[in-house]
Amino acid sequence: MGGHLANARIRRVLRGLVLLFAVSIAVGCGEDESRDRADGGSTRTIATGLQVPWGIAFLPGGDALVSERTTGRIWRISRDGSRKRTVMRVPGVDTQSGEGGLLGLALSPSYASDGLVYAYFTSDTDNRIVRFQLGGGLRPILTGIRRGDIHDGGRLAFGPDGKLYASVGETGERELAQDPRSPNGKILRMNPDGSVPPDNPFADSLVWTLGHRNVEGLAWDSSGRLWASEFGENEFDELNLIRRGRNYGWPEVEGRGPTDGGRFTNPVLTWSTSEASPSGVAIRSDDLYIGALQGQAVLRVRLNGQSAQKLSPLLQEAYGRIRTVERAPDGSLWVTTSNRDGRGSPEPGDDRILRLP
Repeated sequence: MGGHLANARIRRVLRGLVLLFAVSIAVGCGEDESRDRADGGSTRTIATGLQVPWGIAFLPGGDALVSERTTGRIWRISRDGSRKRTVMRVPGVDTQSGEGGLLGLALSPSYASDGLVYAYFTSDTDNRIVRFQLGGGLRPILTGIRRGDIHDGGRLAFGPDGKLYASVGETGERELAQDPRSPNGKILRMNPDGSVPPDNPFADSLVWTLGHRNVEGLAWDSSGRLWASEFGENEFDELNLIRRGRNYGWPEVEGRGPTDGGRFTNPVLTWSTSEASPSGVAIRSDDLYIGALQGQAVLRVRLNGQSAQKLSPLLQEAYGRIRTVERAPDGSLWVTTSNRDGRGSPEPGDDRILRLP
């Protein structure tokens, strides 16, 4: 019995020494390293010291272009995070425009040959979509989108069909979402030069779907289906499966509700607004990831054809407000925080880009 007690004491002392050693390492680590270890060692900080990073577009070699909403700058960040440099400040961006500014980025499907970058931004008079080569002049392809202090939308993405899709918010003017003549409160689909594709659902119109409050996330699954996140108002945020020509109900319906005889399409999933406030969307294999601003997490969803199931969130309350999630060429996810957007509580190093392998 005495030998067992002595051995137990020795084991306790050894455990205490191991714990002390682990704590000393954590204290000696930089802030980013210690927080990354708190997430199980899987999350790595790619970049710090950014100002509301919003759009991410990956270059052919794996480096990323990242837009800053409140400065109009585009950064080039190396795929391993070892280098960060400003490659352009987009002229004409109104950086004091509420939720507007320099928002989504997308690369031309033919970027290797034409070098074209697409950007959605707020000017002094409107929201607009432009294209350019880095460091070169801007060529507007769509202008005259109503701007607002809230709900500017702003996500850009090229679909598997080679068309450019853009999410446009209703700027707080609720009735615009149901007005087929207005681009606001819509998801738009256009040719790379901004012209109307002949197979769009409404004649001579860029409108692909309508009845949206504020969509900030677009992504396609492996079967070519388009999914979009959408901000609700007081009750429900949404994940929608986007189908050609459908009406998603805002402002008549928030979340799931009466479809008015099939006129409206209900979301596939909803969250309370305190859980989500969903922004960027990325899809990897059968899992869909959503940046949650108020929820301060990466929401995770398992896709199964046209249905979806909620899974446990990632990074919950570890890094603050999450704005954008993008899938990198190597299969990892790049995640941006949005703690310096006027609604967060920035910590030293914010805003940052994180990498989930």
